[in-house]
Amino acid sequence: MARPEKIRLGDLLVQQKLISLDQLQFALEQQKRSGRKLGRVLVDNAFVSEDQISEAIAKQLNIPYINLKYYNVNLEIVRRLPENQARRFRAVALEERNGALLVGMADPTDLFSFDEIARLLKRDIDVAVVTEGQLLETIDRVYRRTEEITGLAREVSEELGDSYIDFGSLSDSVGLEEAPVVKLLQTMFDDATQIRASDIHIEPQESRLQIRFRIDGALHLQTETDSKIASALALRLKLMSGLDISEKRLPQDGRFNMRVRDQAIDVRISTMPTQYGESVVMRLLNQSGSFLTLDKLGMPPDMLKRFREIIQRSNGMVLVTGPTGSGKTTTLYAGLAEINTVDQKIITVEDPVEYRLPGINQVQVNEKIELTFSRVLRSALRQDPDIILVGEMRDAETAQIGLRAAMTGHLVFSTLHTRDTAGTLFRLVDMGVPKYMVASSVQAVLAQRLLRRVCESCSEVHIPTPQEAEWLQAEGVAPSDIGTLRHGRGCSHCNGTGYHGRMGVYEMLEMGQELVDAASHEENSYFMQVARAHLKGRTLLDAALREMKQGHTSVAEVMRISNQVED
Repeated sequence: MARPEKIRLGDLLVQQKLISLDQLQFALEQQKRSGRKLGRVLVDNAFVSEDQISEAIAKQLNIPYINLKYYNVNLEIVRRLPENQARRFRAVALEERNGALLVGMADPTDLFSFDEIARLLKRDIDVAVVTEGQLLETIDRVYRRTEEITGLAREVSEELGDSYIDFGSLSDSVGLEEAPVVKLLQTMFDDATQIRASDIHIEPQESRLQIRFRIDGALHLQTETDSKIASALALRLKLMSGLDISEKRLPQDGRFNMRVRDQAIDVRISTMPTQYGESVVMRLLNQSGSFLTLDKLGMPPDMLKRFREIIQRSNGMVLVTGPTGSGKTTTLYAGLAEINTVDQKIITVEDPVEYRLPGINQVQVNEKIELTFSRVLRSALRQDPDIILVGEMRDAETAQIGLRAAMTGHLVFSTLHTRDTAGTLFRLVDMGVPKYMVASSVQAVLAQRLLRRVCESCSEVHIPTPQEAEWLQAEGVAPSDIGTLRHGRGCSHCNGTGYHGRMGVYEMLEMGQELVDAASHEENSYFMQVARAHLKGRTLLDAALREMKQGHTSVAEVMRISNQVED
């Protein structure tokens, strides 16, 4: 292929009537001041989208435009161009085509990059246009560290030989970063951050060490290696988190902070003695990534409007319920961020502090020194707060203090592990809180779950299995809706899972007068009856079924949610 010609992007976009001359002039002035690329300035000002720019360049140069979102990349071909060069030249090798290698470039008019790529690949190359955003996402996804992790694990294993080395003794040695075990951990964290993993599991088995990542709520095997490196990894991680390295018989919990790929990561670590050694699980909390706002949570507009009104009240309790990992803390922090103003004193009591929000006072519970939820909560009430967030209602004492605070002019946010909204109030009563206190203090209960999204890149029509068809019929899904069902085939975008990302589904029970009266009733069944009438058509399962009918999630995901919600 001939080298692409140089083109003036601004003139081209005006010529194709994508932007006006005034918009170009404004963008050129901004570009002069900021030094950013013209294309980036135009996109940031919403004058034009990245896709439109790429399509315009493709049309002008008479070369293809490839939307990488729907392109299933060949990993073997992509990796012919080393990651550093792919990032530097904003390019990705895509496929063999007509005796040449097709390369996607964010800027195909960059002649220096074109020549360097051709030299590196030692091939004739054809160029296609891709958007920079999708290109960088693709690079993050495909240049995984799996082989590097396996290689480093082998290196650690060889270095250990048949004896175990105490890596703790290396802590003061020079050049520690070069120790294979440290390199292995750094690479592992790098890979986990790159693919948005929430947890890393290091699990010694009888004959091998298994390392798994949790992505979008599901565990995926990262690598398997020699089991004898397990104790070296556990030891190093214990050192990093200040745990007792001599204690291997008891579980331990700790935490440490690190920077990975320019992101501040807070790592919660838990060790547990198992039959074949210490199992280590780490929860990765990204402190750099800003948390979601209420608008981005995916609540239905009418529910969002009511929730916003409730959290503006001056007193009462707002509870968010659901199992571990269902996004409860994210929802509460989205609410806190909205009402975090200079005239409000906000105190949070958490275990651990998961998000950092400027302007609020966050307290970390520490059971070892008897800094318990109830003790911190009592102290917090003497600090003249307007709003309190209690990480979790774990015991009767915490629940009673929280509810009493809600009755005496404080707005209290908290979470509970219950299945749905209706059963939450009885959970508090079961914990020993008087019924009148629950009925008069709780303003609203929000129950939520996270559903995995069908991967957009490999989404296709799904014919239900016999079991699914039977379940759909039992749930009253109309035959006309069955034609809209979709699932993910599995592709390079979703690591073959068919899912990419998650979305929240919600049900909210607002405690109006009728429900308050019903909650005080002697018979619990009466309250359940009134609550169910209020929630008709607006339950968690209804919300999940709506997402399924719109093709956003699969039948299997909704069935999983229904098993969690129903008895």
